[in-house]
Amino acid sequence: MFPAGRSSIRPARSDDAAFIARIVLAAQRGPLPRGWCDIALARPEPECLTFMARLAVARARSWYHTAHFLIAEVDGVPAAALCAMPAAGTLAAVRDAIAEVAAETGDDPATIFMRGAYARNCWVQGGESDWLIEHVATDPAHRGSGLVQALIHRALADGKAAGFAQASISFLIGNDPAERCYAKAGFVFAEEKRDAAFEALTGAPGFRRFARGI
Repeated sequence: MFPAGRSSIRPARSDDAAFIARIVLAAQRGPLPRGWCDIALARPEPECLTFMARLAVARARSWYHTAHFLIAEVDGVPAAALCAMPAAGTLAAVRDAIAEVAAETGDDPATIFMRGAYARNCWVQGGESDWLIEHVATDPAHRGSGLVQALIHRALADGKAAGFAQASISFLIGNDPAERCYAKAGFVFAEEKRDAAFEALTGAPGFRRFARGI
């Protein structure tokens, strides 16, 4: 069921950068108090959001970039979003984007990557030939309104039109609302990785990946 008001889906624009930053932060945190950017950037939330908004419009187009996001609007106001893109080369693009923004802000990218390396042992992404869906989140005022299902439906259609046969989506083990949402969209369990050091730092055992044909 959609929320009261008029809803629509559109590609993200550069002026959505601040909204995308909030979506990414919420998606990375899931049910936990901190996500990857919180830990890797090691700064207060407003400063994290500023850095991430710059990633959304960087020259390097990573999975933080507006070019890869779809926005669900309600009455013309962004209410939910997700990233959908080819899986090939995503991690290299992330490193390039973070290095670019760090050079602009005077941060040391090597330190950011070192703090973020805690996720390496349990990250799951699927094959390089997959259509990747990432950073799925809804503004709290519109949760449970069907916007994410509509976004996933559009993202899968875009992936099929681009010639992809399978989509992958990953989330923190223990994020039960996300798991139910993706199962409802036709995704099924593909793999998971757990890591004791990751759990000690974050509170989640690791990551789980779902996949489905498109």
